[in-house]
Amino acid sequence: MYSFLNRLNALATFGVFGLLILTTLASLSDYMHEPKPQVTLTLRGVDRLSRLGAERGSGGSGADEAQLSMALQADMRSVFSWNTKQIFMFVQAEYATEDNRRNQVSVWDRIIEHKEDAVLNLPHVRNKYRFIDADADLRGRPFNLTLTWNVMNKVGGTYFDSHTVPDLVLPTEYDTAPPPRNSPGRGRRGVRGGNGALR
Repeated sequence: MYSFLNRLNALATFGVFGLLILTTLASLSDYMHEPKPQVTLTLRGVDRLSRLGAERGSGGSGADEAQLSMALQADMRSVFSWNTKQIFMFVQAEYATEDNRRNQVSVWDRIIEHKEDAVLNLPHVRNKYRFIDADADLRGRPFNLTLTWNVMNKVGGTYFDSHTVPDLVLPTEYDTAPPPRNSPGRGRRGVRGGNGALR
């Protein structure tokens, strides 16, 4: 005759074993999920390329700043599954200089927590964060824009995916005049791609 404690121990062991099986099956179902997000990132132009401090007649602070104008359309609904907690999306400007082979500057981000909010149609996006090069080395600089999404799960690890817009080039000259305050497209300048076409 089994005692009460023996029966309780057997029941607890069975419960833990069953929970382990359910967790394993749930994880396998998440691995079989194949997201197919639709993403389009476009650089509309450069609103302004300036030398910091130059407007005040100080000769500049030794840093360049670029203000970008972008367009983003994204349908991330297919990324969501039962295990998705949130998606962290961010745009980085990537470029190389003689002193640093790889420079990455985050210029925009957004957190998506619900599937119904996972469709983005943003025709005019400016820098959320400043695009600054401390060595004043942005004039005529080739660069890429990369949209990365980090999928954070409720159970298990996270994973990344990305979409890159390559072969962009910043303007070769600074803007010297202050931009008009009330113009939505103030000072926008074309950015040349690798084929010489304005984007």
